[in-house]
Amino acid sequence: MALTAVLIAATSGCSDEAGKPSGEGSKIASAASSAAASLASQGAAALASATAEAQRKLDEVHNGVNAKDEVTLGTPSTGGDGRATVEATAHNTADSAKSFAVLVQFKDTDGNLLDVAVVTVPDVAPGQDGKATATGTHKVSGGLRAEIGTALRY
Repeated sequence: MALTAVLIAATSGCSDEAGKPSGEGSKIASAASSAAASLASQGAAALASATAEAQRKLDEVHNGVNAKDEVTLGTPSTGGDGRATVEATAHNTADSAKSFAVLVQFKDTDGNLLDVAVVTVPDVAPGQDGKATATGTHKVSGGLRAEIGTALRY
């Protein structure tokens, strides 16, 4: 959204009488377009890096079993630092204490992946719930939802 405002501000009032972009307006629009492409590229690289790090953390879990049905997520929000957060609740159905590793995917309202985080819910007693807060790795804005990508009990 902020990028759109920059593009609009950069290109408004920069046309000749026929409505065609003036030379200076074209330069500004071109620079704004380049900046937008650069920001998008940086955002994609940051997301790829966060996703790779999340997968690395999940790969460290040994003897984990799928526990996606045992984990629920609260309502996501954006903290004061602009990063997405959501509470994860893990219900232990095993007969001994278990820990959970949960990959949380933060998405916009259109389903586009914005960020990922892995949260650990440690030492949940049998038949009990454990809670932990997942926090994204970089700033996000706009509508937000959270989904469980992977949940492992170990």
